[in-house]
Order: sequence, then C-alpha cells, then structure tokens
Amino acid sequence: MQITWLGHSGFRIQIEGAVLLLDPWLTGNPMFPADRRAEALAGATHVLLTHGHGDHAGDAAAIAAELDIPVVGIPELVGLLKAKKGIEFNKGGTVDLAGAKVTMVHATHSSSVSSDAGPVYAGTESGYMIAGEGHVIYVSGDTDVMADMAVFNDLHAPDIGILSCGGHYTMDMHRAAYAAKKFFDFKTVIPCHYRTFPLLAQSAAPLAAALPGVDVIEPEVLVAITL
Repeated sequence: MQITWLGHSGFRIQIEGAVLLLDPWLTGNPMFPADRRAEALAGATHVLLTHGHGDHAGDAAAIAAELDIPVVGIPELVGLLKAKKGIEFNKGGTVDLAGAKVTMVHATHSSSVSSDAGPVYAGTESGYMIAGEGHVIYVSGDTDVMADMAVFNDLHAPDIGILSCGGHYTMDMHRAAYAAKKFFDFKTVIPCHYRTFPLLAQSAAPLAAALPGVDVIEPEVLVAITL
C-alpha cells in the first residue's frame, strides 16, 4: 500500500486494486508542482471526495472526465459535479472500490460548491474508513474533534490516521492530537490541511510531540509512503 500526498488534503492512495485520488485539488494548489500532474494521475481508478469546497473538489469533475473514472461521494455532491460516472453513497454505507472497502463516516465542517449565485449546498461533509491489505485508514476529512470518533474506532479499529490539523478551518495540532489519543490507537498518523497557506500551521512537530509511540509522518508532495 502506498499513500502519496498531493499537497493540502489531496492524496493518491494505492490499495488493493484501487488507485484513489482523495480530494485531488491540483489547479491553484501552491503545494503542488503543476508540471507533475500526469504523474499524480497515472493509473487512477476513482476520485474520492470528502466535501464540496473548491480546495477539495475543485478539480474532481475535470480529472474524472479526463481519465474516464467515477467520482465517489455523497449523492448531492456527485450530482452537482455532473460527472459522467458517479458512485453515490452515504454515511454508514460501504462501497467496494476495486477491492478496497470504503465506508463513509461523519465529519463536522460545512460543504458547498461555488456558483455565480453564491454557495450551493453540496450535501454534508464526510470522512472515510478505507480498508485493505491488512490496514484500515481513517481519513478525517475537514473536521473538528467529535465524540463520534469513539464509535468509528469501535467499529473499524483504524491503524492509520490521515488527520486534518492545520487549524482555523479544521482541528489544529492540539485538537488532532487529542482526538488521536482519546479515541484511536493509531500506529501511523499523516497530517494534512496544513502548510498550504500562511494562515495554517506550518509544521506538525507539535502533533508528533503529543503522540509518543505513534509514527507521525510529515508527508512530502509526491513522495510515496509505503506501509
């Protein structure tokens, strides 16, 4: 299994027979090198979205059309994007994506798609549990700490956490560390939704310091993490 950061909250996750592009915001992403776009997209099988904001779903429809692959996510968002191929499901539901079992779980944030008339409701925000190859990855999506996380751990026991932690729009490092310690037993944590803009946290050192015994990996863009 390989997890490759695309900057911000975007990831390329190779698991089982799937190559999932999670929230692949590439156009205008200051962390992503535009000349390496083909490398990021090569062999992708699905676009998986947590919510509708442009820094997550802005490139989804174009990428899905270019690669002729489905957009996967909550029905309202998949419908708004008018993707040629779509896999719609909802919280508590599980879909099989080329052998990877993906369960949609709750997050607490907001979700909309921009239009000339203003923001358009895009369903509710979500996170995911992605199971395969002997691992379960918890993708928090944009969220704050939730008591629901205890239920997620009881049901799925994820060993890997991809956690939003940049602050201002999501959990900060302190709150992400609290969530990881209080509700989960992660072996590996990968921070995201940080370093993109000056407004966000620029280092995950506080997260690592607060999680002794957990392998907190600060990702580098387009450098695969093999687990």
